[in-house]
Amino acid sequence: MERDELERLLAGDDAASRAALAALRSGAAYDVWEGTVPAGRPVGVFGHRLQRMRLHGVEPLGLERALQLLREHDRPVRRGAIDFTDGAWYFLLFFTEDASALVACAGIPFPIVEPPS
Repeated sequence: MERDELERLLAGDDAASRAALAALRSGAAYDVWEGTVPAGRPVGVFGHRLQRMRLHGVEPLGLERALQLLREHDRPVRRGAIDFTDGAWYFLLFFTEDASALVACAGIPFPIVEPPS
């Protein structure tokens, strides 16, 4: 996927998409993987991770919303990620099967910092 196409898909109004778009525009590395997985797979994995992060006082950006959107989507998703250039945030991306639309986006802080504006 080309950078400009990913930027277009991240044009949502939620905080995670805005932060991911800002990271991408600042030169962050990104990847969109081939193939799909059932939407329930990341819901299970990241649902458990969300609980563990909260136990340790970490609040990911938009992860709870992303999990809800994946539950509602209930179709296979294509995955991707953006590594923020300063290493402070990692963004999870979930697309429709053909990668024509963003289903959900979430940011994981490393270490805990304020999200980029």
